[in-house]
Amino acid sequence: MRACRRLAKHMVWVTVFLAVSLGTQAKAISAQSAVVLDADTGAVRYAHNAQEVLPMASTTKIMTALCAIESGDLDRVYTVKPEYTQTEGSSMYLKPGEQLTIRDTLYGLMLMSGNDAALAVAGECGGLESFVCQMNDKAKELGLSHTHFENPNGLDGETHHTTAKELAELTAFALKNHDFREIVGTWSTTRANRTMTNHNKMLKLYDGAIGVKTGFTKKCGRCLVSAAERNGRTLVAVTLNDPDDWKDHAELLDNAFAQYEPVTLHESGAVVGKVPVEGGTEPEVSLCADRTLEIWLAPEEKEQIETTYRGRHFVYAPAVQGDYYGEIVYHIGDHILRTDTLTYDKDIEQIPPKPGLLTRCIDFICGLFGLEKTEK
Repeated sequence: MRACRRLAKHMVWVTVFLAVSLGTQAKAISAQSAVVLDADTGAVRYAHNAQEVLPMASTTKIMTALCAIESGDLDRVYTVKPEYTQTEGSSMYLKPGEQLTIRDTLYGLMLMSGNDAALAVAGECGGLESFVCQMNDKAKELGLSHTHFENPNGLDGETHHTTAKELAELTAFALKNHDFREIVGTWSTTRANRTMTNHNKMLKLYDGAIGVKTGFTKKCGRCLVSAAERNGRTLVAVTLNDPDDWKDHAELLDNAFAQYEPVTLHESGAVVGKVPVEGGTEPEVSLCADRTLEIWLAPEEKEQIETTYRGRHFVYAPAVQGDYYGEIVYHIGDHILRTDTLTYDKDIEQIPPKPGLLTRCIDFICGLFGLEKTEK
């Protein structure tokens, strides 16, 4: 009975401790919804209401930019139509009749968050209605089942919404595009006779930041998508309706990066495999790694690493020490972590070929009569 009372008392204190801990964690950020995603593996490093469907303001323009980039020639020159300039909110200050490139406009879209730029991009990449359909088609292609767009700029709409997790997944995909990554990572540039400075302060506030996009309307509140690289890992953080987003993103990214630790995959010169040898004096030859490979991994990733060899299933003798065999590939699923060159660790000589039937017959006859045998 006393043991039961002690156990009950202990469980009460555990419950109180967990409640306080979880409450503190929940109060760590002020966002209605938040997520931190590993851009390479898709693993979630932090989540708070990450699946809640919410409006996303100008973070919409991540999809706008991606669809425009995938549409084709970014250096095509177009003439600004009056209807492109007739919109509310933030602007890159396009002028009717002005000529500039799609690329110039994308900088105005992503750095200055130009709603006029969004209309221009949509208008020049198939027309407004068609372009919004492209955006929604792309969302379906990426499996973003709770994401829907009514416009290319992020102004409020009844069915214009996403989730923090899906917005992070979209961003992770977009960051694989060189043009997108270059644009969103630019702090300031002068193009099309205007100087553009990025609204995303994370580029200046956070070490390793590489973008991506801010957003705000009264309905949405402050929305922010940021991405950063550290120790070879790329993380995407998203907050929706967050009045303290700069601070929250710095803490979210710091806490997520702290989950990784350095791991040595192999040392330079280490034997990391073997391959069978046909026609050799030995049946197999060892394969040596060229470089020391190190990587930062989360604890669970250490158990998920797979190794694949790029090379022939067997080799013909002779094998020469130091000659190239192929590569070793470390990966988690389809995501390649590191690769290295493999070479043979020693010489394997070829077994001398056996004499043919005719040669053996001649040698036999020569032996019978004491004649000199044929050369082998």
